Amino acid sequence: MDRISDAPRGEIAIYRDGDKKVRIDVNLRGKTIWLTQGQIAALFQADRSVVTKHISNIFKSKELEEKSNVQKMHIAFSDKPVKMYSLDVVISVGYRVNSKRATQFRIWATDVLKRHLTNGYTLNEKRLREKTGRLENLQRSIRFIAGIKERKELDHREAMGLLDVISDYNYGLGLLDDYDNKKIKITKVTSDEKFRLDYESALGAVGELRKKFGSCSFFGKEKDKTFRSSIGMIYQTFDGKELYPSVEEKAANLLYFIVKNHSFIDGNKRIAASIFLWFLEKNKLLYRRDGVKRLADNALVALTLMTAESDPAERDIIVKIVVNLINGDN
Repeated sequence: MDRISDAPRGEIAIYRDGDKKVRIDVNLRGKTIWLTQGQIAALFQADRSVVTKHISNIFKSKELEEKSNVQKMHIAFSDKPVKMYSLDVVISVGYRVNSKRATQFRIWATDVLKRHLTNGYTLNEKRLREKTGRLENLQRSIRFIAGIKERKELDHREAMGLLDVISDYNYGLGLLDDYDNKKIKITKVTSDEKFRLDYESALGAVGELRKKFGSCSFFGKEKDKTFRSSIGMIYQTFDGKELYPSVEEKAANLLYFIVKNHSFIDGNKRIAASIFLWFLEKNKLLYRRDGVKRLADNALVALTLMTAESDPAERDIIVKIVVNLINGDN
């Protein structure tokens, strides 16, 4: 057994069980665990300089905030405080290090995520049972998102994004109940359109993306006319009325149509997410009044992936989720 620990701050143990399968146990103290760089290097059987580089990049990219994830602590056999890193940092490093041990750790972490997605709702079962129909809807939401997860191997950012979606969407469980009973109401949306998207301007935006992501000569190259169609579809009308009257509904359907139509030889998801963000920004909806993004980076990744991996029959719920993550409640 390999045991990485700091007694007052928790423990991580890696060992093989009777079936020779790698097992990882995390014993938390105070709901987290703190390890030194040396302990993280030992945990993943990696050179300490590699760990140092990854930690630096994690903080530099703002994936995690350094202030809340680093503490200086006094430990045995040290005459001065030593930097200790939180469990979030340990997990992030584990998804970056290229070693057999780190791969074992990633397999373990993905399994924990799966169990959290499929079983986590039981923690709130008693409270949710007091609200008619909410438990069933939450279970359906968890199964839906867990099913998406099963269709694709997720990396750390994508996996955490799925958890963000669950967390961010808790307030909207009532909307799912309304949807089931055919009385859903989309609220807190904007009808004041400040920008109308057209094919030519969207194609120009794709050209700008090509400068940034165009390492592949096929990036942003249309394979048919469905990109033009995707844009036109968000402005559809019936009997003189728009099918998607709010800006949020147009944006959600725009993301869905571009992802699902797969109009480009390469770069479909990046193009879809970028056009979606650009459309919101031009309509002054990308940021809240306090300047904070309405949609977190991880949630954007998760929603784009869910859209891509979803069954066409799931379109309504996908669009509803997107609308309710960018409306006035956010």
